[in-house]
Amino acid sequence: MTFAFVSGSTALDFVGTVQSRRDDALDLLTTPADLTDWSVASGALDSPASATKADLTQALHLREAIYRLVLSSTSGAPFAPEDCAVVNRAAGHAPVRCELVPDGTVVRHGTIGAVLSTLARDAVELITRTPEQVKECAAPRCTRLYVDRSHRGSRRWCDMARCGNRAKAALYRSRHA
Repeated sequence: MTFAFVSGSTALDFVGTVQSRRDDALDLLTTPADLTDWSVASGALDSPASATKADLTQALHLREAIYRLVLSSTSGAPFAPEDCAVVNRAAGHAPVRCELVPDGTVVRHGTIGAVLSTLARDAVELITRTPEQVKECAAPRCTRLYVDRSHRGSRRWCDMARCGNRAKAALYRSRHA
């Protein structure tokens, strides 16, 4: 399974585990093993913590609640109380534990519940501090959300190497057809 980490926020990268939400949605988290793999690939944990079916169910509810809350925050719409409850419940658990080792590296460890807590906390910070920086990719089929930290706030694509390059190539082909 290949996951993309281009959103500028771990919570948004987590939301991005559903691709092409508007038309032919592809969910990259369909098994507990997928969630375990994502938790390590994302850098949330340094070594895998085995996810259960219950963890996966909780993770999927959290992912969709974060998605709806982010969309609400960017549009100025009120938050759904049930989405707030899902995020608050996850954030209420102990987050991933970071440990500084003498060589200057950081080791991250914990349970899948700790990963979900860390994601929920990241989402709360994003929603409440910089919602104006969150955008949706301008590529027609891409629905990935990302944090636009560009100097002018003019970033259009979640990932220049993928969506941006495809858009520019399509524009070039249409001009030279």
